[in-house]
Amino acid sequence: MSDNRVMWPRSARDLIDGQERLARAQPALWRPRSTPHVVGACVVRFPRGQIGPGARGDPGWAAAVAMGGRRVVAEATVTGAAAGPYAPGLLAMREGPLLEAAVRRLAVVPEVLLVDATGRDHPRRAGLALQLGAELGLATVGVTHRPLLADGDWPADTRGATAALLLGGERVAAWLRSRAGTRPVVVHAGWRTDVDVAVDVVMATVCEHRTPEPLRHARWLARIARAHG
Repeated sequence: MSDNRVMWPRSARDLIDGQERLARAQPALWRPRSTPHVVGACVVRFPRGQIGPGARGDPGWAAAVAMGGRRVVAEATVTGAAAGPYAPGLLAMREGPLLEAAVRRLAVVPEVLLVDATGRDHPRRAGLALQLGAELGLATVGVTHRPLLADGDWPADTRGATAALLLGGERVAAWLRSRAGTRPVVVHAGWRTDVDVAVDVVMATVCEHRTPEPLRHARWLARIARAHG
């Protein structure tokens, strides 16, 4: 268990305090072992066609997966309720407990976890990807479709090309062209990872699609769980 637990506070003020504390933390950086490593991913889905930004108590379906290469070695789903409303910069209060529950249910613990959220690209440099890693004691990497606050030009249209995303002059994430001819994804430094390691992890898990396979599988699991209510 990590010494930097978030404990998913229920008030915005407590969460902000926790984010500021995590932003100051300096945990040892994770580096992959020389042998192939198990990469996990987790996502949460809420009801389709929802009106408004979302409220506390909304039903949610979270899924987690662990993969060794292209092989699924563990998967899990949980059903629960959103712990808070949606609010910019405070996503952890809404989704954190569900995601934690799904990852903890995995029979195989991943070495690094992909999260559908930002990390250092955040008003307080501590987005959900970073917070979840601190809570679980796992290295994390955020993967999103667009940056939250950081800014930077797109990379060249070549597989593996990157371009820095800066926030206050700090490189907090990168555009990554995971597949030529498609929109790049944003790769975020999370808990115990820097941008370079985060990019390496994502590229190692991208196959035929622009999105890493563990995230694609987790999204599929969450959609199936939602469909079965």
